[in-house]
Amino acid sequence: MKVLMVDVDGVLIHGRPADGLPHFTYLERDLGLRPDLLQQAFFQTCWNDIVIGREALEPRLSAVLAEIAPHLSAAILIDYWFENDSRLDLNLLEELAALRQSGVALFLATNQEHRRAGYLMEEAGLGPHVDGIIYSAALGHRKPSPDFFRLATEHAGALPGEIGFIDDMAENIEAARRFGWNAAQWTAGTTLAGAFPGLRRLA
Repeated sequence: MKVLMVDVDGVLIHGRPADGLPHFTYLERDLGLRPDLLQQAFFQTCWNDIVIGREALEPRLSAVLAEIAPHLSAAILIDYWFENDSRLDLNLLEELAALRQSGVALFLATNQEHRRAGYLMEEAGLGPHVDGIIYSAALGHRKPSPDFFRLATEHAGALPGEIGFIDDMAENIEAARRFGWNAAQWTAGTTLAGAFPGLRRLA
């Protein structure tokens, strides 16, 4: 293994820093907006274009909030969202650091829009732990699209068979395997050694 691609949400990040609960658990209490309403009006209708870079997050969210929550600005909601979706898996980061020290390149491989991709690398502090971030809005394609894996492979400068990948979504794992990556589905309590039994030999 020359490269390990690591998903973010559900793998490296798990909800609220304080307690790990989903990031919008207290959205209605804190900001006066029902999560189901936000899901229906924004994520189900607008998110796909945003996460592949066709539209910018804040203007689109502002337009939706003007209809469903005029008391709330997009800037405040974005800050709340990002800050409450940033609990890092420190055990996995420690494992990744050891793997990287052995010479394996590490990249985040994630479905993100531009703003949160920057937040993850800078404010959330993932930047120093990896060699880069490969994300959907920059590529114009999201997992599990084959184009995501093709472009990510080109970016990594490795052959598909030289790339390992961890993700919590079965459909992404299946798509990565079809492209030739060595992919393992990540679940709670998994370790890198558990995900890749031959890791020492491959590295």
